[in-house]
Amino acid sequence: MRAVRETPPGLPGDLPAPPRYGHRSVAEVMTSAAASLGVPGFENALGLPAARRVVVVLVDGLGRAQLRARAGHAPVLAGARGLATLDAAFPTTTASSLASLGTGTAPGAHGLVGYDVLDPATDSVVNQLGGWDAGVDPLAWQPLPTVLERAAEHVDVVTVSRHKFADSGLTRAALRGGRFVAADGPAARVGRALDELAAGTDALMYFYWDDLDRTGHARGWESWEWTAQLEELDSALRRLVARVPAGTTVLVTGDHGMVDVPQDARVDYSVLPGLLDGVRHTAGEPRMVQLHLEPDASADDVRRLTAAWREQFGSRVWIFSRDAALEAGYFGAPGDVREAVRARIGDVLVAAKDPLALFDLGRLRPSVLSMVGQHGSLTRAEREVPLLRLA
Repeated sequence: MRAVRETPPGLPGDLPAPPRYGHRSVAEVMTSAAASLGVPGFENALGLPAARRVVVVLVDGLGRAQLRARAGHAPVLAGARGLATLDAAFPTTTASSLASLGTGTAPGAHGLVGYDVLDPATDSVVNQLGGWDAGVDPLAWQPLPTVLERAAEHVDVVTVSRHKFADSGLTRAALRGGRFVAADGPAARVGRALDELAAGTDALMYFYWDDLDRTGHARGWESWEWTAQLEELDSALRRLVARVPAGTTVLVTGDHGMVDVPQDARVDYSVLPGLLDGVRHTAGEPRMVQLHLEPDASADDVRRLTAAWREQFGSRVWIFSRDAALEAGYFGAPGDVREAVRARIGDVLVAAKDPLALFDLGRLRPSVLSMVGQHGSLTRAEREVPLLRLA
């Protein structure tokens, strides 16, 4: 764990430092790639070499710790040049990190501050990943221009991903811009990517790979099924790198890592006494719960709620307020946090420290308890992702 900084008021003393936005986070990958292509207006914060084409392969769920533990099953990735260990966005979840990748900004600026978040306009919790509410306009929710939009004015910009993501809310909010090339199977995605690169034009390509994360949620990253998916990924990357045109940089990174949670540590907190007293909405993820209190809640209400959670879970969790998290920079520099975004973040945040997953089955289906792999919190296993250069 990195050295703990001087703790601002209201934060647990052992809470890890906030993500290194602007220096070594997922938010610098796409901006640095654009800069390495000579696209004006971007800083090459990661020091990438100049190139004519850059392929950014985003492997959902590829944490640094998990890759190191299974490196023997991924010779291409294990033999790649490691450029940096990056921080995922906070919370360490796909919506937040992909939006940071796509916009080059921290969650406080782009506004995708979790998996489930509160929409203050409708006083309802909306999903930021695969279930965008019909009443939420992605372009209004996330109004900043994306890296892909800006780069498309200067080079060819292509996204290679599954058909179902072509017009998803997350794509329209944070990854819009350029052309979308759809393919579902691993071989098909590699084939379409190579077809697009064969033209030899200057290009920025975003290549999304979600198979590893889906398997990790269902079976856990320590399962043989996850290892088999890692081997499939490694084989696909071997085929990709072998055929890309000269002058092409292939980068591989992740959006978060993962923690396997045993069945007896998957807890329905909605039935535990006192944990929802004064709570109007629950949101977030199982390892980073966001609690929104009633509008008339007092400071004493916040203290009582925090005490109830601390009594129930003790040192297994970190508990802190939205204001403390904002001041400390977990959602980005305080001055960069849009006012419209503040109310989307819970008043009280509960981040799991141990292998623990917390569910509100008052609003979620019981089937969520079957998920083994989880993420969202600030442990090294969740927050550290690799940045590798393959070609």
